[in-house]
Amino acid sequence: MKRCTYCKIEVGGNPEKCPLCQSRLVGDGEEAYFPEQSSLQFRSFLYKVQMFIVWALIFTGLGLDFFIGLRFKGFPDLHWSLVFAMWLVAFEFGIMKQFRPGASSAKKVSMVVLILTVLVVITSYYFDFMWLTRDWIVPIVIAATLIANFVLTMLDKNGNAMAYLLSSLLFGLIPFWIMYARHKGTPMPMPWIICLIISITLLAGIIIFKGRAVAKEFQKRFHI
Repeated sequence: MKRCTYCKIEVGGNPEKCPLCQSRLVGDGEEAYFPEQSSLQFRSFLYKVQMFIVWALIFTGLGLDFFIGLRFKGFPDLHWSLVFAMWLVAFEFGIMKQFRPGASSAKKVSMVVLILTVLVVITSYYFDFMWLTRDWIVPIVIAATLIANFVLTMLDKNGNAMAYLLSSLLFGLIPFWIMYARHKGTPMPMPWIICLIISITLLAGIIIFKGRAVAKEFQKRFHI
């Protein structure tokens, strides 16, 4: 049995450090009480490897941008490494959230879409393609999120995805009316019209298939 020379205790199994003071144990170990989690250790190793690669890329980009002066053609004053670092940090945050236990699929989808939308808007502002993001990318992303959350809600037996579907439906309608007010007197971009049709269709569908669950969700959220 192993023992700690500082705490004067004996520790069963085959640990390397004292559970009280974290000092290295001495003596001969016994058969381990718990099996080794080799799969978790391997996943942890892979996570650390990708984290190292991400931060290496961030530091490399910052060095090329600020110290060597590498710039994109047509954007001589833009510090592209900051946008690059923003995307990589968001990627790391997304990886961390995706592997977090207990999070529902609908929550993961909604979180990833929200982060990606913010990143695309910021990037398009600095690289001057905001019109493409506003008229095409955002409505397509919203429509895809609505469809994904609708499918997840239909498959979810516990009703946890319902809140995210209703939230995405709401956030699908609000941007449309903002864009409608902005384009008043001019034709609306087709992706936004398709997004509106999908929003209304899925809202009708979720009421038809899960009307009671929708009512209960509203009662729970608004205390009515």
